[in-house]
Amino acid sequence: AWTGEICGRVVCDVCGDAAIGPEDHALEGAEVAVLCITKSGEVINYQAFTNSKGRYSVAETMPESDRWESCLARPISSFHQHCTRRGDTHSGVKFTYSKPSGNSHTVKTFLYKPANAPLYC
Repeated sequence: AWTGEICGRVVCDVCGDAAIGPEDHALEGAEVAVLCITKSGEVINYQAFTNSKGRYSVAETMPESDRWESCLARPISSFHQHCTRRGDTHSGVKFTYSKPSGNSHTVKTFLYKPANAPLYC
């Protein structure tokens, strides 16, 4: 059997500067969708929510012949009361999944920003 994992983070970009700094914080409960196409052509859709550290992951064990070939990860929503606007321009990240069994692929951090940046920004 083959095992794969896709993981990443979702962060509140408090100042909306597209850079993660000390004022930014992890978003708990943010929803991320991960869509993968297997070598056999099947499309599998995963849904993940971030933990208290803003991290999410999806994992699967399947026959080697059905392993993931390419995937798309995209943020769906943030339920944080202040940080709900998408902070980055890309709607998702496409990637080829070429990791051997038992390894994970880390997706770039997704950012959300507040409707109004604080005065200290």
